[in-house]
Amino acid sequence: MSSVYSPLFFRYIAAFAASLLLVSCSKKPQMNPMMAMMMQAAPVRAVAATRSDVPLDVSAVGNVEAMAMVDVKSRVAGQVLRVAFHEGDNVSKGQLLFEIDPEPLQKQIAQIQADLVKDAALEQQARANVAKDEAQIKQTQAAAERGLQLSQEGIFSKEQTEQVVATNASAQASLAADKAMVESAVASIKSDRARLAQTELQLSYTKITAPISGRAGAINLKPGNLVKENDTALVTILQIAPIYVSFGVPQQLLSEVQKYNAEHPLRIEAWAQDQKPVAGVLRFIDNSVDTTTGMIKLKAQFDNTGHSLWPGQFVNVRARLVLEHNRIVVPSRTVQTGPQGKYVWVMDTAKQTVAMRPVDVLRIVKPADSIEESVIGSGLQAGEMVISEGQMRLFPGGKVKLLEPEANKPGGAAAPGAL
Repeated sequence: MSSVYSPLFFRYIAAFAASLLLVSCSKKPQMNPMMAMMMQAAPVRAVAATRSDVPLDVSAVGNVEAMAMVDVKSRVAGQVLRVAFHEGDNVSKGQLLFEIDPEPLQKQIAQIQADLVKDAALEQQARANVAKDEAQIKQTQAAAERGLQLSQEGIFSKEQTEQVVATNASAQASLAADKAMVESAVASIKSDRARLAQTELQLSYTKITAPISGRAGAINLKPGNLVKENDTALVTILQIAPIYVSFGVPQQLLSEVQKYNAEHPLRIEAWAQDQKPVAGVLRFIDNSVDTTTGMIKLKAQFDNTGHSLWPGQFVNVRARLVLEHNRIVVPSRTVQTGPQGKYVWVMDTAKQTVAMRPVDVLRIVKPADSIEESVIGSGLQAGEMVISEGQMRLFPGGKVKLLEPEANKPGGAAAPGAL
């Protein structure tokens, strides 16, 4: 493994060589200020590398979407009689919102009910006529049969026989007509009942209720306005509890998202500026990647009982893919960048010296209410002390003087020798 040296180290070496040359050429050796500074122990602060459970998160900007949106419209034409809620109210499913004037439909129902009574009376009369015709037919049928028999015996004349037969035929025709009247009356009654049911249904539509629970928007028609059937939206209701947040992640992360989401629904956090994060779960992975952006759309569901998320709002989103256990972490301020990559200054507590150590930084994490930390893949072990302040005066093998930790400084004042 190659060592990593800072440009300042090479300046220290050059200055040190120059000081040696000056000492060798001088009759009276004197301590060079640069050399003297290098021989002094550099004041530093240090922290221990620790093992910790570190979440693997994906951050994005999301957009809040209502889970459901309904434009409430009237299903009958008429005049708006009253509005039973206020703009911006939270409404419940089935709650009365608007009432259309029911009087025209009530009058139609009264007329249909009268027609129904009339048609029922006609049916009853037609059935009575049928009964009378059936009784009369029995007589005319018997008379016709006797007339034909008497005609054959020569007792009845041809005219008399034709008369009794015609009377029987007339009774048969009258019976058929009365039966047709019964069928007509029955059909009229069915039609009346159908019209009554339809009109009663329309009458029920004069009371417009909320189809879903949610938050009502602006009211577009006030009492007294005329409304047409299925025309202007009277109000729009948005379901905001629960609610969706949609966001995109790079297509390169799709396989990891699918892998961890298959194990358990991914935990998603969302928050607007100056708000605390709220937790939800991933509910939807789109079936295609956006070819223009290379992003895959995801959608998370939040209970949103406190209404901290609002439809149309842009929010910060953090998707937790997995919680990695026993990772080595150090404060990010301990990690330096040199020509050959990332490194830290590691302190030998026994000798009070420091050495440069190349490290592999996997990623940066920022826990809530804590400092930014670097997750170390290789190069450090738990418990090793890394320099967190004073790195600019260090060189490999240099002596250091450990200052008290920040938390132990009385009154927050700078400790002696602090940089």
